[in-house]
Amino acid sequence: MSNVDVVKTDILIVGGGPAGLATSIRLADLLKEKGLQKRILLIDKGSSIGSHIISGAVLKPEVFKELLPEVDRSEIPLDAAVKEDRIFFLSEKKAFRLPFHPPYMGNKANYTASLSAICRFLAQKAEEKGVEIYSGFSVSELLYDNSGKVSGAKTIDTGIDHHGKRMENFQAGTHIEASLTILAEGSRGSLSKELINKFKLQQGRNPQLYSLGCKELWKVPEGNIAPGEVYHTMGYPLNTREFGGGFIYGLSENRVVVGLVVGLDYPDPTFDTHNAFQIWKTHPQVRRFLQGGQLLEYGAKTLPEGGFYSLPKLYTDHALLVGDSAGFLAMPALKGIHLAIHSGMAAAETALLALEQNNFSESMLQHYEKLVYDPQGRIYKELYPVRNFRQGFTRGLFAGAFHFATQLISGGAGCCGKLSAHSDSEATQKLKDFKGKTFKERFGEKPEFDKVICFDKVTDVYYSGVNHDEEQPAHLHVNSPETFNAINIHEYGAPCQYYCSAEVYEIHTDKNGNKELRIHAENCLHCKTCDIKEPAGGITWKLPNGGNGPEYKYM
Repeated sequence: MSNVDVVKTDILIVGGGPAGLATSIRLADLLKEKGLQKRILLIDKGSSIGSHIISGAVLKPEVFKELLPEVDRSEIPLDAAVKEDRIFFLSEKKAFRLPFHPPYMGNKANYTASLSAICRFLAQKAEEKGVEIYSGFSVSELLYDNSGKVSGAKTIDTGIDHHGKRMENFQAGTHIEASLTILAEGSRGSLSKELINKFKLQQGRNPQLYSLGCKELWKVPEGNIAPGEVYHTMGYPLNTREFGGGFIYGLSENRVVVGLVVGLDYPDPTFDTHNAFQIWKTHPQVRRFLQGGQLLEYGAKTLPEGGFYSLPKLYTDHALLVGDSAGFLAMPALKGIHLAIHSGMAAAETALLALEQNNFSESMLQHYEKLVYDPQGRIYKELYPVRNFRQGFTRGLFAGAFHFATQLISGGAGCCGKLSAHSDSEATQKLKDFKGKTFKERFGEKPEFDKVICFDKVTDVYYSGVNHDEEQPAHLHVNSPETFNAINIHEYGAPCQYYCSAEVYEIHTDKNGNKELRIHAENCLHCKTCDIKEPAGGITWKLPNGGNGPEYKYM
């Protein structure tokens, strides 16, 4: 340890999204009220706060009154109040407006916004309150004491080439020792995954279910769409075995965001969310908003959709899970930003009690879960009534609609009580077992990448600003190359080449017909789909060097 840099802090927060920043802000306020001086350290892997943050986003602004009661709403970088909110069902050529909003899907009093801009604002407020924020550092390992309890975390070793050899500029990662470590890494966080597995925090709960969303930000001619116009679509290009839909949000300055979100529990091993998104944009109902416009940004992320029954145990000795790392997202509203903030505030209240009593054991930290599961609390009120929603739709569109209808009548219970689910990777079928038309059989040569409305993956990735150091170990790991070639490639048809929204995975066929996987880690958008969807857990996503990855500006 003598050659290792060690930093000590009272509270370590890993992740600079809405949950982590809300935790830091609320805790700083509580400590000030109590007259306590404690160190709060927040570390984020992006080159700056907001650079890895992406969401739709239509959000509920009331949460900011609770988090920042001293701040006027006009200071918060909300974009536009929702003034029109419609849902359409799409066939291949036509659009049918639903005469009503399905329950929980209305956006009255909500605002369109850029979550990356919101997080930059929250970071500024946190620093004003004394929180220390450091971006550009990948926190790659949890630290444990002699008894096996979490004692902090370590930043990644740098100066290692892609062969794993140390270079002249090698620098060992810093050990950050903390009384309490709060993981706010977002969807499928690496440390969160480690913590959940090591301490069996998912035991007795449903597995988490995820969707993948692809999003673009456009500048369009005046008159294409007004700020605050919100449209959602169901149907085409998805079939009844694929859960999801599209969104179109009008922003200020003649900008519009469009995106397609698809549940990762689809069975077709050749389904391609990015290409489905491009096909969706060619529909007349969508194209009209983009006609004559210019693409500004592209990004992709996964969303944890399992809901109430997929929440892991939220605490262990010296550690808490908040935000998307825990799975706080409400379906079918597809909203999690305000819940992430609420979870951060609840974690902060728990951290204050622990600091006051110098007790960071499970018996103390279970207070956090009590707040989350409080029947009068915001999180419980939103998640519990729809506790079976997403599990119902794993059985297909019609079964899902039936289950949802019975849940509405029964307060969320449905006709079968708690519904089970399997992981998204288990849902992927082998080519020989898949019944139905594959993605290419359904759409032929669509989409045509005209680079006017439709963009291939490599072109879209350019608009994400993604960048990775060339001289570093690949952060995407095939866990067993031999098994991968025999099973994942030959039996499943290498689903990674399709589900990846950034063309990270390529199948190369040599002159003898032998196939091998080639990984273009430099394209990676950090959505973690490969870690979630690959059959038999064939690929593990690990952290690259700090500051690597996308460079989102207004996503």
